[in-house]
Amino acid sequence: MKCKIIICFIVLVCLLMPDMAVNADNTRDYNYIYDYWGNANNSVAAFQFGYAIDKTAAGQYKISSIDDIYVSGGKIYMIDSVESRLHIFDDQYQFIKSIKLIRNQNNKIVVNEDNVQMMLTKPEGVFVSEDTGEIYIADTGAERIIVLDKDQYFLKRVIERPDNMVGVTAFKPSKLVVDSAGRIFIVVQGSYEGIIELNKDGSFSRYFGVNKPKVNILDYFWKSIASDVQKEKMKKVYAPSFNNLEIDSEGFIYATTQDTAAQEMVFRLNSKGENVIRSLGYAPIIGDLSMGSDANVSKFVDIAVSDYGTYALLDQAKGRVFIYNFDGNLLNIFNSIGDMKGNVKEPSSIAWLDDKLIIADKKLGSAFVFYPTEFGKAALGAAEEYYHGNWEKAGELLKKAVELNANYDIAYVGIGKNLLMQDKYEEAMYYFKLGNDRTYYSKAYNGYRNILIQKNFGYVIGIFLIFAFGIIYSEYKYHRKIKEMEG
Repeated sequence: MKCKIIICFIVLVCLLMPDMAVNADNTRDYNYIYDYWGNANNSVAAFQFGYAIDKTAAGQYKISSIDDIYVSGGKIYMIDSVESRLHIFDDQYQFIKSIKLIRNQNNKIVVNEDNVQMMLTKPEGVFVSEDTGEIYIADTGAERIIVLDKDQYFLKRVIERPDNMVGVTAFKPSKLVVDSAGRIFIVVQGSYEGIIELNKDGSFSRYFGVNKPKVNILDYFWKSIASDVQKEKMKKVYAPSFNNLEIDSEGFIYATTQDTAAQEMVFRLNSKGENVIRSLGYAPIIGDLSMGSDANVSKFVDIAVSDYGTYALLDQAKGRVFIYNFDGNLLNIFNSIGDMKGNVKEPSSIAWLDDKLIIADKKLGSAFVFYPTEFGKAALGAAEEYYHGNWEKAGELLKKAVELNANYDIAYVGIGKNLLMQDKYEEAMYYFKLGNDRTYYSKAYNGYRNILIQKNFGYVIGIFLIFAFGIIYSEYKYHRKIKEMEG
């Protein structure tokens, strides 16, 4: 009888465990944020779905796939690799133009030496430079970059594999950005040599960016004692590849990788190719905290950077968007893969449109525009003001964010930092305690302690003098007594 009860109990637990796991995961399908202890807590939505640019939005030109999206000068640029087209919309989501055949300045189709019309061939990336006034298209299928005039859309030049390019990386541009000096940075999917950097004239400059692989201690040990012959037969460790990139207003290159062998998943590369991204939050910049489970590991497919250093990371695995401020503090997490409005099936790209976010879906051939909520405006506004050094304004917006979301730890910490800069140490300690920030709490406590000492310095000195006088007097009496006894 006891055995039957035990068996029934085990069966019941086994039946319930999948549902329990699903329910636990579903609590993180919408809007949440992690606290100091790594727990996922429900959060007020920072963004809400507002508009969809669907596959019929381009009129007679069907949108079958959106592989990349870029916003510049009040226009939205979308790359469709299936239809081999560049679709252009205005900031009100009205269709402007669709480009497949490449035309010259006289509006005639460009033909090559074999009299074949030049057209896009499975492009995967687009970038628009306001500095050069050009549109750069990564024409992946044709292994080239097509450069068009930004306003008239005529061909300006074609960049093919440079004659001086070294290495084994194939010249198949997938994603690209251009800095203010006209240098072109290119990601080739699967390349372990790094980001390709071209000079303004299209000549090869170097491979750019350091993406360090994780070190396997066991493999390192065996290689340290292996012979030269054995080392040659061992599997080589290559640098993890980048899969997308972006450039900020200061010229730093942001990049992402999905390679689980990489030490870091998100990069802000300086001119030396070193990762200088700030990570001052409770957790590293990895998206979802995996808690030891590979099923929860985020796989970033794109990154979008605002003018004030706040960036949004798009998780291809679960359709989530992770928003971080310039310091690497996690501001909000929203969206998921699903069937509700705004949910995605195969997210491919993300871009800022002022304070709105556009998420492209490769499978649905649609782009979803998300508008910031009142809470989102307060959180993003505080990040912007903090970035520009307007501490008081940032503090006001953070207090508004806390009123809308009492579980928003980062706001408490931000308010505490603002008070700390104003030397209001006791108040700062209160907010740092609410935000579970021990580092800044210690700094505020040190300041508070110093002020207490300064205010009570007279009393401290008085007590010290009395104590010192007592010791000196007792010593005096002791030595006097000894002398009297000796006399």
